Amino acid sequence: MGHIKPKITKQKIDEIRALMGANPSWHRTRLSVEICELWDWRGPNGQIKDISCRDMLRDLDKKGEIKLPKALRKGGGASNKIAHLCHDTTLINCKLKELMPIRIEIVTSAEKLAIFKSYISQYHYLGYDRNIGENIKYIIFSRDGTPLACLMFSSAAWACQPRDEAIGWTRDERRWNLQYMTGNSRFLIFPWIRVSHLASHILSLVSRRISDDWTVKYGHKIFALETFVERDRFRGTCYKAANWIFVGSTTGLGRNSVRGGVPIPIKNIFIYPLTSNFQKKLCVENSES
Repeated sequence: MGHIKPKITKQKIDEIRALMGANPSWHRTRLSVEICELWDWRGPNGQIKDISCRDMLRDLDKKGEIKLPKALRKGGGASNKIAHLCHDTTLINCKLKELMPIRIEIVTSAEKLAIFKSYISQYHYLGYDRNIGENIKYIIFSRDGTPLACLMFSSAAWACQPRDEAIGWTRDERRWNLQYMTGNSRFLIFPWIRVSHLASHILSLVSRRISDDWTVKYGHKIFALETFVERDRFRGTCYKAANWIFVGSTTGLGRNSVRGGVPIPIKNIFIYPLTSNFQKKLCVENSES
């Protein structure tokens, strides 16, 4: 099966039920690992896709197809578990060239991850949320090592009509190739940094390297980026300046919205092609072939 997401058929569900029935003491993580091994469900780098498998199991549980064992840990929200570290908040108000060359660092160590989470939790309006699936986190520094910003890229939205129409893929093509896109889910210039054009400069630098970074970490390239900018809160100026393409807006209705429900913020949708033939790459059955 390799790195292709398996199609969940009745036979597959029966296999999961049989595995659970024969091993009632297994917790969710053990179950997902064993299913990945059974189905040979792996990423291009050979690692099993156990996190994606757990997402699939939770979805089947919600639909009533299976009954998962209770989670080992209660979910209490990521933000209330994050240590808020002290940061130097000295105002930086200068020209961009005084900070260059900008240095980009991928968050890999537990120490840097704690720092990253602290910044996002304290200063981003959405806070820090646990990210599922493939992702990369960056901390941005000035030439003298002063932290300036944080970015996080994680799973692209499963379905989004304006984006999907701009790409031109079918539902099956999207299912096969969504892994070759990633979403800029967090972008934080620290509030004490007042430097014109810094945000668009950072986006440009990251866009030049992120596919290579993704390949090193996950064994496959990505061909396009996306982001959702809350329309009543931001104008998306830095994305426009960095040549991201506006493709439309969300409806303000979530997946579970019903008539008369509370609307969610409308967001403008931007995409950034990482290759000139990104649509062709994303509209085939297997982008790496």
